[in-house]
Amino acid sequence: MGIFKPGVSSETYSPDLLLAGDFPRATRSVTLASGQNLVRGAVLGKITASGKYALSASAASDGSQTPVAVLVDDCDAGGGDKTVGIYESGEFLGTALTLGAGHTLASIRDGLRDLSIYIR
Repeated sequence: MGIFKPGVSSETYSPDLLLAGDFPRATRSVTLASGQNLVRGAVLGKITASGKYALSASAASDGSQTPVAVLVDDCDAGGGDKTVGIYESGEFLGTALTLGAGHTLASIRDGLRDLSIYIR
């Protein structure tokens, strides 16, 4: 029996090593803002005005500059907003995370730890 990866059939599963420990993972569905094509493990921020999520970039000034979640599955929202799953807690391998412009693992680690998202 293989390891479960949300949204992928067992015939196509390829381990990505995103999950890095046993800390409980909490997930929920949110809206990914249009115009983005993101991969599993993208570090997301929440846009204050709309409540939608976007790849967190340090230079953003709409609220999404603060990382708050990790994307569960790949998602192409290039043609419009999409509903996606996010991890709101858990342990993740830093090298498997996708960071937005201006962020480093060191710059996001403490803030995410306060949200029970741990980077290994």
